[in-house]
Amino acid sequence: MAKYLILIHGDERQWAAMSQQETQKLDAAHRAFAAAAGPAVLDARQLEPAAVATTVRTDPHGRLAITDGPFLETKEAVGGYYLVEASDLDEVISLASRLYEVSAGHSGVEIRPVVDHG
Repeated sequence: MAKYLILIHGDERQWAAMSQQETQKLDAAHRAFAAAAGPAVLDARQLEPAAVATTVRTDPHGRLAITDGPFLETKEAVGGYYLVEASDLDEVISLASRLYEVSAGHSGVEIRPVVDHG
C-alpha cells in the first residue's frame, strides 16, 4: 500500500464568503469522503488561512529570512489535506472525486504520492 497526500486548494475569499447552504454541502462532501475512505485516512486537517502562515527561507547572503504570510502572492492557497493509504492512484482519484472542492469552480485537489525512504 502506498501513501498519498491530497492537498485541497482554493480561493480563501470564496471559501469565507460561502453561504450556510454551501458550507453544509462542503461539510457533507467531506463526511462522505471520510466514510468512503474509512481507515485509509491516516490524517486530515483543515489549515488556518494563508495570512497567518510564516515562510522561512535564507536570503542571498545565507541569513535566515522570516516572512509573515505565504511567500508567493497567489489567489489560491492550501486549505487542508488528507493523508491516505491506497493500493494505487486510481483508488485515490476515485475517493478525491467525492470532495466538494473538485467541482466548486474556485478550488481543486492535488494528489501527490508520499516518498517512502524505507
